[in-house]
Amino acid sequence: MTSITALDRSPVDTDRVEYLYRELLIALGENPDREGLADTPRRAAAWWAEFLNRDPGSLGTAFTHDSTNDGFVMLRGIDVWSLCEHHLLPFRLTVSIAYIPGPQILGLSKLVRQLELHAHTLQVQERITTDVAHDLAKAAGTDDIAVFAEGEHLCMSMRGVKAPAVRTLTSCRLGRTASDPELAARIERLALAPAH
Repeated sequence: MTSITALDRSPVDTDRVEYLYRELLIALGENPDREGLADTPRRAAAWWAEFLNRDPGSLGTAFTHDSTNDGFVMLRGIDVWSLCEHHLLPFRLTVSIAYIPGPQILGLSKLVRQLELHAHTLQVQERITTDVAHDLAKAAGTDDIAVFAEGEHLCMSMRGVKAPAVRTLTSCRLGRTASDPELAARIERLALAPAH
């Protein structure tokens, strides 16, 4: 699976998207000039540009770390939206990211920014989970990274099988978060524990 981020694509052509939404409304049997729809193509084009042209900000802030502590850092409950590349419908992820600091630690916001970089494009949950883990490993200078994602996919909730209660779980564990069974179990227990 090839890595895909918001930085890998051209900016949204809002004029063309607006035109295509107007054409879509006509194809759906609607009157794009009626009250309520007259400005819909422009608003829809603006939304696509806002979502897909999002700048994640600085991704690489790291700080020197000299601790020999064997603990880990975990962010839980990170919510992010993405778009299913198969149906162009949204999906929402709740993500936990854990890593064991090596010679440097990452600014906490960088973990979230890396996730947003991968989410703000046409995606699949599996790719987001794996790519975020690998990119954070590079940024942190350690392979000891674990990413867990729980997703609700509107392409399953509102179409097809119409199963709104179904959640998709994915994980990517690298380094000791995969090879050390005790550590892996501790991280997984915390990552997947219900929020209080």
